[in-house]
Amino acid sequence: MPQQPARFGEITGIRPGHEFRNRLELWSAGVHRQTQAGISARQGQGAESIVVSGGYEDDLDQGTWLLYTGKGGRSAETGKQVADQTLTGSNLELARNQVLGLPIRVTRKVTENGLTFYRYGGLYRVSSYWQEQGRSGYKIWRFRLEMLPDELFSEAEVAVTATPDLFQAEEPVAAYNPAPRRLITTLRIVRDTAVSRQVKQLYSYQCQVCATRLNSAAGPYAEAAHVQPLGAPHHGPDVLSNVLCLCPNHHILFDLGSFAVRNDFSLLGLDGRLTLHRQHRLEPLFLKYHREHYFRATEATSAAE
Repeated sequence: MPQQPARFGEITGIRPGHEFRNRLELWSAGVHRQTQAGISARQGQGAESIVVSGGYEDDLDQGTWLLYTGKGGRSAETGKQVADQTLTGSNLELARNQVLGLPIRVTRKVTENGLTFYRYGGLYRVSSYWQEQGRSGYKIWRFRLEMLPDELFSEAEVAVTATPDLFQAEEPVAAYNPAPRRLITTLRIVRDTAVSRQVKQLYSYQCQVCATRLNSAAGPYAEAAHVQPLGAPHHGPDVLSNVLCLCPNHHILFDLGSFAVRNDFSLLGLDGRLTLHRQHRLEPLFLKYHREHYFRATEATSAAE
């Protein structure tokens, strides 16, 4: 049986605060198309929705943002982790949401006045994901989700239409309509702090990985990448020893864990070494944090460590 197409964004008629008596009602409304699994995903397309039920001990829900634990390795009897999680299946699809900039519907299991029901919380974005050791001592995948403004992704689905034949003779111009447009969020927030400006000036806006310097009419451009991310739950400091000067491409790859930096400043996942200014002292503990939480080592790079 062919896989159903993914359905991202809001569902017509369902607004944040809408309540459902049970998972079957959630499924019938199309809000969460799984009657048991916490992640509703489509292979190769991303995750459409999640249900936050409190089943995982490492979850943290702060309302406008939450830390969601990936699927797998949990005992149905005790609720504790009894095995490592892997970045496969629905976990991989949830990670794909960050890379593709796809929204995800969030519904919470609620218990009030002795009654248990489900409340739709709205659209969120996957701002980051990483691996760490959970409370029970096993490796888990964590996803930080942040609430999106109400006006984003207001359409329930994007209509899929047939592609016109570009070589069809004498096609009337009026037959072509403007391409549909949707507002999407960026992959990450680019911060501009005194420390960010300092590291850029130190390297004359050249990327520490590829030495690229981007010039524009308004001047050179580079980005400051925090090795151990700022904010909860990472709490990395905004100091020079925790910041790299990178081009936009290598900033994205670094944030996604496509490469990392060893303590001797050689690169993991890429050839070469990090360029390091004599006045720039990187803290090894921050580099280690990034390797352990973000870099997905292959057998070859693991052996090199």
